[in-house]
Amino acid sequence: MYPNLYELFLDLFGISIPPLQMMQSYGSMVACGFIFASITLTLELKRKEKEGLLQATKKKVWEGKPSTLTDKVTNTAIMFLLGLKLMPLLSDFNHVFPRIGEFMLSAEGNWFAGLILGGGTLAVMVYLDRKNATTTPKEVEVEVHANEHVGNMVVLAAIGGIGGAKLFHNLENIDEMMADPIGALTSFSGLSFFGGLICASAMIIYYARKHKIKALHLVDAAVPGLAMAYGFGRMGCQIAGDGDWGIPNDNPKPDWLSWLPDWAWAYDYPNNVLDPTHRGTEWMIEYYARNGYESLTGYAYPTPIYEILMSILIFGFLWSMRKRWKTPGIMMSWYLVLTGIERLLIEQIRINNEYPILGGITQAEIISVLIILAGAAGLYYMPKVGVRWAKW
Repeated sequence: MYPNLYELFLDLFGISIPPLQMMQSYGSMVACGFIFASITLTLELKRKEKEGLLQATKKKVWEGKPSTLTDKVTNTAIMFLLGLKLMPLLSDFNHVFPRIGEFMLSAEGNWFAGLILGGGTLAVMVYLDRKNATTTPKEVEVEVHANEHVGNMVVLAAIGGIGGAKLFHNLENIDEMMADPIGALTSFSGLSFFGGLICASAMIIYYARKHKIKALHLVDAAVPGLAMAYGFGRMGCQIAGDGDWGIPNDNPKPDWLSWLPDWAWAYDYPNNVLDPTHRGTEWMIEYYARNGYESLTGYAYPTPIYEILMSILIFGFLWSMRKRWKTPGIMMSWYLVLTGIERLLIEQIRINNEYPILGGITQAEIISVLIILAGAAGLYYMPKVGVRWAKW
């Protein structure tokens, strides 16, 4: 496994690129997912506006108006904190990330980077104020297109996604949270995709309503890229070996799957980021024992690989149908059905805590069933109400 991109490139291509040591594999793949989703969302919003499904809004702004003291203090503080905390996270990820909560709440950080970014921001704002000092401020009306909001939506998706993912993970592992509430809430050791999806969606839909963007068309435009972004996240899990693998797989590969590479059937995740001892299969056997499983070989079902493939298939299907489906909400409904089925299937061979109901069921299984039902209801009702709902 490759905790950072330097090790990945060195092993695969024999190329040594020292700066890549600062780029962690999982974080880099998540960033790629956000970039991919923002690109597809931008393209779809432009297409929908061109077809008359979305309209630009009007907004009044001031030209030549100097920034206020509040603006200067706020922007300088944000950039200072960004330099203070982000630079150590990039340069010393393996040391900082396991104690991210403690780090973010402390005075520890790269003060030089913080002062450079904060001071640079203040200097630019003062320069622009002086440059516009001879200009008479005036209020003008400008058009704002839906795709121009994508940057803000990505930020909201990141905040809501991480916060929701952490919240739902803690609800699924309530014993751990009760034992160490502060550590559980500030640690990034566990994240739930469905929790992130639900909270990020709520924040973005609220933002869309506030800025008069038709929410149903926005969701339809977003879900193809979201399906692929999930695949990028699972790619990061596979490359880093972050524990998001399946239950033990000691079974020999069936003859009818002889064409499948061995690592796609069962894998022992050598040098994974959770194994500080680098003992490979021996550590995996102990890991499974700690989680209540017996493993003779230390090999697991490589579930991230299966989810990457399913994400590609879901994205390909949705993207190919985006111009054919004319009814608003159908794209969203198909996404819910396919994503729910994908996750429900993969849960059968993944390690997750179970709630003591219905003979044992995981949080992801419950949510999967609910979103499959919601998607099925959408496929039935959207042809009747989609056009009307899309006006909101």
